[in-house]
Amino acid sequence: MAAFTELVFSGVQPTGNLHLGNYLGAVKRFVEMQDRDAQCLYCVVDLHAITVWQDPEALRGQIREVTAAFLAAGIDPKRAIVFNQSQVSQHAELAWVFNCVARLGWLNRMTQFKEKAGKDRENASIGLYDYPVLMAADILAYRATHVPVGEDQKQHLELTRDIAQKFNTDFSGSIAAHGHGEAFFPITEPLIGGPAARVMSLRDGSKKMSKSDPSDNARINLTDEADTIAQKIRRAKTDSEPLPSELAGLKERPEADNLVGIYAALAGISREAVLRDFGGAQFSTFKPALADLAVTNLAPIAGEMRRLTADPGHIDAVLADGAGRAETIAAQTLDAVKDIIGFVRRSPNLQAVR
Repeated sequence: MAAFTELVFSGVQPTGNLHLGNYLGAVKRFVEMQDRDAQCLYCVVDLHAITVWQDPEALRGQIREVTAAFLAAGIDPKRAIVFNQSQVSQHAELAWVFNCVARLGWLNRMTQFKEKAGKDRENASIGLYDYPVLMAADILAYRATHVPVGEDQKQHLELTRDIAQKFNTDFSGSIAAHGHGEAFFPITEPLIGGPAARVMSLRDGSKKMSKSDPSDNARINLTDEADTIAQKIRRAKTDSEPLPSELAGLKERPEADNLVGIYAALAGISREAVLRDFGGAQFSTFKPALADLAVTNLAPIAGEMRRLTADPGHIDAVLADGAGRAETIAAQTLDAVKDIIGFVRRSPNLQAVR
């Protein structure tokens, strides 16, 4: 990894309302990573969104809403690159190259496709099946060294690493001949999340918090008002036992474990620290404290998101600027890939044929 400049890439799909799980698992971490010395690129992955049909007007609004959430949470578009994927064509072009590097057996092992397609796999889009290859292109278009991932994306990052390794092996001679040393692509490392990398439903601690859950009380949306946030936490499913003093006591108590994890992530402390403060307390004591903490953290974001989404021109300008900066990096990568694999590229110095 020493041969590669540290660069962090991550993306969020613009599908439905962003919720607490998206914030704690992704957006909050994006803000924290701005303090690293690495270049950070944060992408609204709209090409991934259309692997299932999207209403065009709704999709446009959701792209802007995710961007607004990035900005409202504290991502600085001058320090990081914020853009939407469809404005940088190199993502799709590199994905085709990787389709010719990846093996069918690798994709057949992807469990998320099986989960999303369900029993009706024959009617699923090719895009839904091929999603992990496009994800690899998203990451490697920038030769990203690190990617923050949740549990549901670990397998996809492994595929990215496999594709990078196979490309480096298959074209090792050409890579060296073009002055790139022993490897052109880094073997991207995961950045594992903190205490609430996987936030569960407020109504069922065995299920991940989801935009698609039919009950709005199962999630806290980033656009929720302060009263709504507090009410959802008060109504969150729990059990009748007090909170334990040790982590082992949360085993077999998924709802309690989830709320402790949420508190820890919002407060920026460990789960052990939460239990030191609240061990032995009833949920009638813990929930109000968690509600106050959640409102303090999330209500200002919701207010800023409403202000930003009222000015779509500003959001579009941020995305356009970010796309231009991202494309500069991705174009260099793709040009090098074309040279490595033997394509003839158009030279800007060639004269027109007359």
